[in-house]
Amino acid sequence: MFERSRKGEIALLIQTHAGGPPEPDVLEEFADLARSAGATVAAMLHARIDRPNAAILIGSGKLEEIKAAADATGADLILVNHTLSPGQERNLEKALGRRVVDRTGLILDIFAQRARSHEGKLQVELAQLRHMATRLVRGWSHLERQRGGAIGLRGPGETQLETDRRLLQKRVEQLQKRLDKVEVQHTQMRRARVRSELPRVALVGYTNAGKSTLFNALTGADAYADDRLFATLDPTVRRIALPGGAAMLADTVGFVRDLPHDLVAAFRSTLSEAREADLLLHVIDAADPLRDERIAQVEAVLEEIGAGEIPQLLVYNKIDRIEGVVPRHDLALQPVDEGDSGGAAVDGHGLEEVARERVWLSARDGSGLDLLRAALVARLGLRRVAGTVRLPARSGRLRARLYELEAVRAETHDDDGGGWVIEVDLALSDAEKLAAGPGGDALEGLIPPDEDELSG
Repeated sequence: MFERSRKGEIALLIQTHAGGPPEPDVLEEFADLARSAGATVAAMLHARIDRPNAAILIGSGKLEEIKAAADATGADLILVNHTLSPGQERNLEKALGRRVVDRTGLILDIFAQRARSHEGKLQVELAQLRHMATRLVRGWSHLERQRGGAIGLRGPGETQLETDRRLLQKRVEQLQKRLDKVEVQHTQMRRARVRSELPRVALVGYTNAGKSTLFNALTGADAYADDRLFATLDPTVRRIALPGGAAMLADTVGFVRDLPHDLVAAFRSTLSEAREADLLLHVIDAADPLRDERIAQVEAVLEEIGAGEIPQLLVYNKIDRIEGVVPRHDLALQPVDEGDSGGAAVDGHGLEEVARERVWLSARDGSGLDLLRAALVARLGLRRVAGTVRLPARSGRLRARLYELEAVRAETHDDDGGGWVIEVDLALSDAEKLAAGPGGDALEGLIPPDEDELSG
């Protein structure tokens, strides 16, 4: 076997396709993935594979063309925008004399660079090991030699390959146990948020749609944001203040077409922020000419992780990049799957359509954020109440709580009993919590009756 290069910084990209040429956005995204991994793109070649070669995927003529291009450009890494079997990867490396990485391996490498939290690093390593398990023989020359037979080396007689597989499986089991423990901790944290009765909102969307920038704009946080693929891997959760109350907002990992199943499985706890949300803010790059295709790809991943039925609010971000587009809040009719008629209307052609709520904004300059906050208040059912309450002197703790919530608009002393007369304006949810506590009967007059009571 050849000695595998450790550099891997100059890459020759191989874009496979069947039939006509690939779409330009597919080529650009593949190049972006390569650059995100730290590679310098030397050139890109197209490889038509109407009938894939079981041994090397491509034809022998194309193989010679790739080798010549790699020699001419000095590329020491071949990136293939296709899923390769272990045998195909190994055979291509042997024939080309260079490292070969398929699409799944490339995305795993990017994730390994981006992970920052302890959990994120464990998840990436687990996905990498599972991917590596079928590729252990790649690039090694000693894997079939027996350990026994020589003085000092006699042993059970297993091959080095079997030993490596056993050690790898042991490491996978260790990582799985650690992640299970982390998952228990996160489940407890999520239950605590549920007990706080704050609604949960999760940002989802195609990678580089601007989710982290929007997260920072809404929460005032400083989550890492950058104009590159997979800038955010580790979920961040913050409390967001809204006109009618508050909610918990989670920033999640971006999706991409053909997201490796190993990653979907490994990032189950990260993606659970989306799966267990009350509302999804589906962030879309409004300036992307293929935004409708991106929407479909994100929704396919949401279905895969079990979040396909969660209500969505579409957020068309980056309108500052589109001339003439202003912030707005509207509804758009979009086709729905046959048989899914919930909330759907039928147009003149008999096609089922559903009205989807959209907010157009720019997270970078802040235009349209007020429209998004108002939409969130309406979708989450947040309401405010206002009025005058009389608190006796013994209700000092309740008065202090109202000040903590910044609900006090004016205050005078009650001369009759030594208490206070307070004008308040606060979220209905906060008023209901305080009314259920000590001395809370003073607030009961602010709380409107339930709709069920009115209808009765």
